[in-house]
Amino acid sequence: MSQQTAGLALRRFSAGYPRRPVIEDLNVPQLARGQIIALLGPNGSGKSTLMRAMAGLGSSSGELLLDGANLLAQPFAQRAEKVVYLPQTLPSGVHLHVLESVIVAAQAGAGLRVPDKQQEVMALLHQLGIGHLALQYLDQLSGGQKQLVGLAQSLIRQPDLLLLDEPLSALDLNYQFHVMELVRRETRRRNIVTLVVVHDINIALRHADHVLMLKRGQLLADGAPAAVITPQTLASVYGVRGRVEPCSRGVLQVMIDGLVGP
Repeated sequence: MSQQTAGLALRRFSAGYPRRPVIEDLNVPQLARGQIIALLGPNGSGKSTLMRAMAGLGSSSGELLLDGANLLAQPFAQRAEKVVYLPQTLPSGVHLHVLESVIVAAQAGAGLRVPDKQQEVMALLHQLGIGHLALQYLDQLSGGQKQLVGLAQSLIRQPDLLLLDEPLSALDLNYQFHVMELVRRETRRRNIVTLVVVHDINIALRHADHVLMLKRGQLLADGAPAAVITPQTLASVYGVRGRVEPCSRGVLQVMIDGLVGP
């Protein structure tokens, strides 16, 4: 693997349904390892469809290149060793302790015996602030707690490509900041590519290294957050009149003034 091929790229990538394509001929230039890439766009722009297809859970074509290798040409089991996808909601009705569920995820990712991972799992749960839930059952947790457990299950598998579909949607402000800081740190430490769908544009401005902005299945803008999130793209993609201005600490923030007129 060379510096030129390290990371993620998409070429002529299409995904959707047999008679209704959602993403067509999407081209995304090389996204380096160790970065958080925020996927932005209005409802119906294809964000979740793209995530699922990259994880091998939907129809797709073209090239999905990770370190130069086309994942679409690999069997699903081989791709699953490198790519971990966290959907918006975990399956319901799973009657396992939190600790057991994360250990099962670790075994699925690496085939290790339970004793090999228990200490690492507990350390990760404490990092996420849910160590006290280790012996709680999954089906007794709140939506936000389940999302945090899902993140633990994803990170413990040590992926090369981590796909997070709205991981903050059920979390309060404290946990949103905490989780994004943890994801940033683990993305750097593990030197992985993390793609995360968020609706709060200010989170992308503050925590992402790179932004992909979609509209109707097409890539409208691509680059550093401050270069992509502008009054012009807010108007053309979201249909709002907005400003992007620094706060008293110099951090850029989006403020919405109204809707774009007819």
